Amino acid sequence: MGSEGPPTVTIHVTGFKKFHGVSENPTETIVSNLKDFMKKKGFPKGLILGSCSILETAGQGALVPLYQTLQSAVSTKDSESSNSGGVIWLHFGVNSGAARFAIEKQAVNEATFRCPDEMGWKPQNVPIIPADGGISRTRETTLPVEEITKTLAKMGYEVMTSEDAGRFVCNYVYYHSLRFAEQNRMKSLFVHVPLFLSIDEETQMQFAASLLEVLASLH
Repeated sequence: MGSEGPPTVTIHVTGFKKFHGVSENPTETIVSNLKDFMKKKGFPKGLILGSCSILETAGQGALVPLYQTLQSAVSTKDSESSNSGGVIWLHFGVNSGAARFAIEKQAVNEATFRCPDEMGWKPQNVPIIPADGGISRTRETTLPVEEITKTLAKMGYEVMTSEDAGRFVCNYVYYHSLRFAEQNRMKSLFVHVPLFLSIDEETQMQFAASLLEVLASLH
């Protein structure tokens, strides 16, 4: 057993494409460039960077690719050795009005879209998963959000903990992901980033890399 080394955590990452009012989504750039950026920077110990996917900014429209991606991780996880430190889903979304990064603690079972998503869907006050109950039901991440936020703040990033991921597509995807993670003994985390106008691209790439490092160190 001793030759196996420390457990590794596999982190799968998603970002979003453009949407109403945001013609260039920073999360598409971050997630698309993350593997190359990490190769240059060097991977932290114990981290395997899994899939990096870009989702449509659409509620139901994002679900098929989201679930295909989530499901593929389950298959991989089952085939890996017992040395696995688990699987984390890391979702990036943009908050165009923000000036700092936000680590989201929870998602709410409510879809109330302020504008139609990229597929033209605009639900109002409907439960995301009716089987879970009403729109006030919440699901929380099992990751230590406060600890993650403090560590990143010490590294010099403008970052906060948030308990409200909105009611738009970000919250919609996070809720599905948290439910899936619970059912499959995985973990899920959603992080909101500002536009590159507020925090430049290089800093945001560094932040994403630091976040991966912090998540890998939790195991």
